[in-house]
Amino acid sequence: MFLTETGENFTRPFSRSLVLEGLVTVNGELRKPSYQLDTGDIVEIGAPETGQRQDGFERLVIFEDKALLAVEKPAGLAVHPNSAGWETNPAAALLGEPTLVSLLFSARPKTAAAGVTRLGLVHRLDRDTSGLMILAKTAEAQEALTAGFRDRLMEKTYLGAVGGIPEDRAGVINAPIGRATGFKKIKVWEYGRDAVTEYKIKEKGADCALLQIHPMTGRTNQIRIHMEYLGHPIIGDRLYGGRPAARMLLHSTRLAFAHPVTGKKTELESPMPEDFKAVWKEFKKKKQAV
Repeated sequence: MFLTETGENFTRPFSRSLVLEGLVTVNGELRKPSYQLDTGDIVEIGAPETGQRQDGFERLVIFEDKALLAVEKPAGLAVHPNSAGWETNPAAALLGEPTLVSLLFSARPKTAAAGVTRLGLVHRLDRDTSGLMILAKTAEAQEALTAGFRDRLMEKTYLGAVGGIPEDRAGVINAPIGRATGFKKIKVWEYGRDAVTEYKIKEKGADCALLQIHPMTGRTNQIRIHMEYLGHPIIGDRLYGGRPAARMLLHSTRLAFAHPVTGKKTELESPMPEDFKAVWKEFKKKKQAV
């Protein structure tokens, strides 16, 4: 309670994390988050260390100008911490496991003072999805890019490998998505929000297919949910019934949009990563056991 009330933008989760990480002492000793302070107690707060584990952001950057930058997020890296504390106090992102925003803040701490919110995030990818993401460097760019995603002006292309081969070589899935009462998992639900996904078969395997996928809306887990609804879950998608694999075979491969400053069409591409290639090569040769 003391940290939340006296710290600058210290949320309860952030304050608790500081204590659990051993960054807070009372009279020189570590205490539990529930410890009751007495008058005259001296509370010292240390700053989260960036450490070696937070290195690597610059290797992810594939494009940058004065308004925005684009990165290739690897599969397995979360975009941001689950706790919302980092949004008001970016240093909170450095607590716990590395995420995209913690790598960004560690490499470029001045981002927090650039006038952007959420360290420039304008969209996100699931932890196990790899590929292109764009981040804003100015408030004006963030506003324009966020509006572009919200108003469905972004052209988004994914590569996704699915179990089985869809009956139609190309198709459109128009099925609302939401969280039905009593269910923890988001799924196709008649009372959900509208969601549209276009796809076409790019390559066929023995009992699987590589699809080029265009989500026309931007619902949480949309592609994964729609592929399950189609009867062909994404390979490696444990949540939505995909065949077990070393990684989930979903990759954001292309983004096209109006540049937030010049208005010119900007196209960014990310080829299929090597770990995706290896798993796809393995799966496309084998038949699923009956």
